[in-house]
Amino acid sequence: MRTPRTTRTAPLRWALAGALTTACLVGSGSAATAEPGAADVVSVEQLADGRQTVSVFSPAMNRPIPVQVLRAADTSRPRPTMYLLNGSGGGPNESGWDVQTDAVNFLRDKNVNVVTPYGGANSYYTDWVRDDAVLGRNKWQTFLNEELPPVIEGFLGADGNRMLAGVSMSGTSVLNLAIAKPGFWKSVASYSGCAQTSDPVGQEFVRITVENWGGGQSVENMWGPRNGPLWRANDPLVNAERLRGTAIYLSTGSGIPAAPHDTPADKRVQEGRIPLPVQIAFGGPIEAAIRYCTLNLTNRLRELNIPVTLDDRPVGTHSWGYWEDDLRSSWPFLAGAVGVPVN
Repeated sequence: MRTPRTTRTAPLRWALAGALTTACLVGSGSAATAEPGAADVVSVEQLADGRQTVSVFSPAMNRPIPVQVLRAADTSRPRPTMYLLNGSGGGPNESGWDVQTDAVNFLRDKNVNVVTPYGGANSYYTDWVRDDAVLGRNKWQTFLNEELPPVIEGFLGADGNRMLAGVSMSGTSVLNLAIAKPGFWKSVASYSGCAQTSDPVGQEFVRITVENWGGGQSVENMWGPRNGPLWRANDPLVNAERLRGTAIYLSTGSGIPAAPHDTPADKRVQEGRIPLPVQIAFGGPIEAAIRYCTLNLTNRLRELNIPVTLDDRPVGTHSWGYWEDDLRSSWPFLAGAVGVPVN
């Protein structure tokens, strides 16, 4: 790894780091230090709260990808790495773990490095078969399974043990990433991720996530026509056997609204991040459908005698308050898989 450019920034400037870094790399050769076509760290921004925004060049996507990094509490020896993926918004823009939850403060005193890539909105963090007129080139599976880990773990001096967690859209992605590279991820946590993508119901859910909640992109640019083989190749339910050997944690709610997250008492509701009626009207049915997917995968894994830990909450909509709780609830499971103390 070449020595990257390092700067300091104000606490809120991380939200602009990706766009600014990209602009610098395109407009000026002084920021980029990687060999052309090589995955490498090309710049580092030191944040005021101790985190860093590390820009890693992706050869597959031919652009730098901003990655937010929180180093382990004790760096006296190499530590495992937790990859924490955002949902359909991709982060930032008020759509990620760090602004919607207390994940940063919760993980700050843990002996694990935390890595969160930014970008990938509506992409399912997968490799698309075609460039998209709106989203451009998406080769996220290649980036997350092949390009990023050796670069960022070398930068962090990590120990090679890694876990992966995702929410909503990326709750599907983390399962597919583990299926695509068995044994690479010690443990995987999927919070409210729909685990079947190739049946008509699952395909429609994917289409809504990619097209209706995006900006006009085409879902067929992702895995091709719906009757094509890539839809089944990226269906965790169909390919559940390939999860054998990976520690798996699944969580889902019933869709039934409940206190405190589906009431005015929730901090995100109080701060106006999402209108409560919208959270209930849309988040309830979405979570109920995801529960159906999650239970189907759980049953399939058990049929295959593959261990799985399921948190089947009796209440809860598809919303960040519950995923904040899920991260805390799953932490002992994730930590145990990589040998990190829970406290």
